[in-house]
Amino acid sequence: MAITLKKFEPNSGQVMPFDCRVDLLNDFLLEEDDKIPNARHHALELLAETYLFEDDAAKKTVAYFSLLNDKVDRDLSDRTVWNRLSREIPNAKRRRSYPAVKIGRLAVSKDYEGQSFGRISLNYIKQTLLENRISGCRFLTVDALKEAVGFYQKNGFQMLATPETSDETVLMFFDLKKLKV
Repeated sequence: MAITLKKFEPNSGQVMPFDCRVDLLNDFLLEEDDKIPNARHHALELLAETYLFEDDAAKKTVAYFSLLNDKVDRDLSDRTVWNRLSREIPNAKRRRSYPAVKIGRLAVSKDYEGQSFGRISLNYIKQTLLENRISGCRFLTVDALKEAVGFYQKNGFQMLATPETSDETVLMFFDLKKLKV
């Protein structure tokens, strides 16, 4: 199985078939109507960039993720988490917020579940942000769907704020500096 990674190009034609069992995530990748938030719209408006892992032999999209700029903000964080996070930053550099990149979407096709493509995607993102530093970025963030919180925790993410019972997502972060030794 030869898997390739490519950047989503909004005007290049159809995306290979993809189904992760979550309509919200499927629609983001596959929808082409500019009136509906989707990968094409986000790319054309410079809001997010989406990347695809593709299985060319099977002619399927294995997984995808989209990235956009973000910040870790004191006002959106639990106080104890913020204090612990800030202690990692030298006093002279402490601020009310720190630069981050947000994972807007991350999904793996049901046909490739259990083959570590979620973890591979996260590791690729982390390494790429550290190696290709074109701007400051200390943290990786995600608004994780509640059912995905365990996956992100297994991959080193921590909750930035305690979610309300009615919240559909959980704000989480990963400190990229922990990888840079």
